[in-house]
Formats: sequence, C-alpha cells, structure tokens
Amino acid sequence: MDILLVRVSSLGDVLHNMPIVADIRRHFPEANIDWVVEEGYVSLVRQNPQVRHIIPFALRRWRKHLGDKAVRAEVKQFFRRVREVEYDYVFDTQGLLKTGIVMGAARIRKGGQKVGLANGSEGSGYEGISRIFHTKSIPLDPRTHAVARGRLVVAAALGYAVDTPADFGLPELSLDEAKPDWLPAEPYAVYFHGTARDAKKWAPANWIALGRELAPMTILLPWGSPKEKAEAEALAAQIPNARVLPKLSMADAVLVARRARLAVGVDTGLTHIAAAYSRPVVEIYADSPRWKTEGNWSPRIVNLGDKGSPPSVAEVVAAAKSLLA
Repeated sequence: MDILLVRVSSLGDVLHNMPIVADIRRHFPEANIDWVVEEGYVSLVRQNPQVRHIIPFALRRWRKHLGDKAVRAEVKQFFRRVREVEYDYVFDTQGLLKTGIVMGAARIRKGGQKVGLANGSEGSGYEGISRIFHTKSIPLDPRTHAVARGRLVVAAALGYAVDTPADFGLPELSLDEAKPDWLPAEPYAVYFHGTARDAKKWAPANWIALGRELAPMTILLPWGSPKEKAEAEALAAQIPNARVLPKLSMADAVLVARRARLAVGVDTGLTHIAAAYSRPVVEIYADSPRWKTEGNWSPRIVNLGDKGSPPSVAEVVAAAKSLLA
C-alpha cells in the first residue's frame, strides 16, 4: 500500500503529525509512506526512518519569486514528483487550500481515496474549501488534541482504532554521536523562551528567577530572530551560567532539544520537539489552550498554565526540580 501524507507546516504541526506514521506501520507493516512538507522541516521528518520519500514544498520561498524562470521550473518539478506514484490513500491533515491543491494534484489508484478533515478545531486556520479535493471527509470534535486529530482521520479511513500512546518514531539519543563545539559537554537546561506571538511568552523576570533557582546548571538560550536574540542576551546577563547560542539550523535546534537534561518552554515548536523525544520538559501555557497541544504521552512532561493564566515561578521551579531529581 502506498500512502501520501500532506502536512506542510508549521513546525509544531508537522511534529504532531508524526505519530500517524507509526500507527500506519503498526497495522500495515508493508505500507510505503511518503510526505509532502515545507522544505525548512525536511530535516525533522527525516528523523523518522519509516518515511520512504520526503517531497519538499517551498511555497514560502516560491511565492516571493514566481516571476523567476528557475522558480517556475522548480514548481513544475514539485508537482511532477507528487504525481510520480499512484497512491492508495492521500491524507491532508492540515485542511488548507494550499494543502488541498497538493492533494488534488496527487494521483490515486482505482478505488483509492483522498481523505481530509471535515471541520477545523477551535482556533485553527482550517479552510473549508479544502474539502473540494476530498473523496472522503472525516468529522472530529472541535476540541480534539492536535496529535489525535491526524491520527483519528487516518484511522477512520484505514479501519483501525487509535488505542496506543503517541509514538513519534524518533531515534533514541546515542551518547556516542558527534556533537558541535558550541554544545556543552555537561548536562544543561534549555529555555525555549521565544515565540512569534508575544502574548504566549513568559515574563523575562520569571525566566531569570527560574535560572537562579537552577544554578549552577548551565542554561542554553536559542533564538530565531534578531528580536529573540536581544531577549536572550538580556536574560543571559542576569542568569548564572547562561549562554546565548549561535544562530541554529533546524537540525541543530532539534539536536539541542533532544540532548537537553531539562527543557522549559512556552507553547512553541521546539518545546514540543523536546517533548516528542520524551526529554524532561516543562511546557508553559500563557495565551493558548493547554488541551490543544499539551504533552500527554510521557510522565516526563509537565504541563502548566492555560489560556489567560500563565503559571507562577514557584510552580515551574517545583516542576523543573522534580524532573531533575
């Protein structure tokens, strides 16, 4: 059986789609699974050895240069790759017009199906027009967890039950693997403090107070934009043993998450990556609903706060120390 998954973005959403692969292979061990994903997240999907082919999707870059002949040729090549295989099933678990168009371009065998979401979840960017590309649309409770949504859609189409904890299919940490010079040899905590929406952030004073409680443990501060770099530098100036990391590639950011002795982060993709690797993680919710993305597959994940009620410093300190004990 040949299956194509279409989930192109964002980082956290791509990650939350990954347990579908293990589910399918558990029930259909011989299934071949391909995946269309934004080019920036290819390195993440590549971590899962059960994905056969990854087809990079570069809409974010293409739409800035559609007048360029080389870009138009690249777009044509992308659709050529999508159509190389006749699939038994194509799943669009994102529910947007752009992902629906990709689904529509894919070829299916006689009797095959193109399956997607019949409705969005609360607060999602779901676009109902995506249903015109479906042969089957699966309705779900609007309050279904982000990891469960895709799993339930695929299970309904393939005829099995979702009855196991989420398995992200990510490799176990090997202490023998090479590490870059900027990554400390000693155990460290990492703060995933940055996120695109300021309302989701935890107050700088809170991060500083937590860092002082964790001292003398090394604290790593990654960043993804000049604004986040400035914020990281301000935190590092007041936290003992804190280090601002260099600009990281996606692969390096994943490495930081998967090797952390402790990760503390707001509701953002890198926090969820650390949780997917079942590292000790404190997830902080300040302006997003906890039910939607909280890590619920490992006792090493502690979820604190909720929309409109961020956790206190004392709560996060207690959770961090319990995970380090």
